[in-house]
Amino acid sequence: MKYLGLAYYTPEAFAAMTPEAVESLTRQCPALDEKMHATGKMRVSASLGEPHTRRTLRPHGGRTQVSDGPYTEAKEVVGGLFVIEAESEDEALRIASMHPAATLGEECGWTVELVPLEFYRGW
Repeated sequence: MKYLGLAYYTPEAFAAMTPEAVESLTRQCPALDEKMHATGKMRVSASLGEPHTRRTLRPHGGRTQVSDGPYTEAKEVVGGLFVIEAESEDEALRIASMHPAATLGEECGWTVELVPLEFYRGW
């Protein structure tokens, strides 16, 4: 079974951190990412662009309408994602708990949502 991990953060809290605190936090991430990769279960890992760089595509009148950024009002924003393949939910939870957003960053609202994928097609 494949699982999607969505790594959230709170932009306002992250922006309020000092540059030194951000550096200290992000310096710890590569080792945790490598620990997840070493399980052999990682299929995809990505960081997402800032919300102001995103675009939203919606169907409208039979055409695709493109607009700036997400319009959803939310305190937390998805900042990264990963896909793992696990034999069980317990294994998926164990691996996802290694992600930096599941172990660090409480001060900037880091958190991980783990979602079972009912359909996955990779090329």
